[in-house]
Amino acid sequence: MSCPLCDTPGDTVLWRNDLCRVVLADEPDYPGFLRVILNTHVKEITDLSAADQLAMMRVVFAAEAALREVMQPDKINLASLGNVVPHLHWHVIPRFAGDPHFPNPVWGQKTANGKRHAAPHGETQRAQLEQALSRLLAPVPETESR
Repeated sequence: MSCPLCDTPGDTVLWRNDLCRVVLADEPDYPGFLRVILNTHVKEITDLSAADQLAMMRVVFAAEAALREVMQPDKINLASLGNVVPHLHWHVIPRFAGDPHFPNPVWGQKTANGKRHAAPHGETQRAQLEQALSRLLAPVPETESR
């Protein structure tokens, strides 16, 4: 059985390590929409070791922090669904009061609030997100023993 998250990067890769990758999704109404995708085909986070669970969540939290830093959204939505693509991945979605679905989920019914026209994924924004992710996910230096 073919899996789109195994067969392709899943959009523009901003950051990657051996465990997972952070991609900028091609969602025109939602600039900054990120996905944190496990690099191996696993359906549920509880299929991972405890260490890999924590490592993946560290990346999800860093993706949220990078979006808050770069885009200053009104809210961040986190979701791990996998009903359509049963491959472990997290959606990290910056939300703005004027986006087409606010306050509903991005997969829900559009609202009358959709007055804000989403900016395209600019190279500057992409570069800022890449820099923030690299900084937030840099290896923590080990402290010297005393």
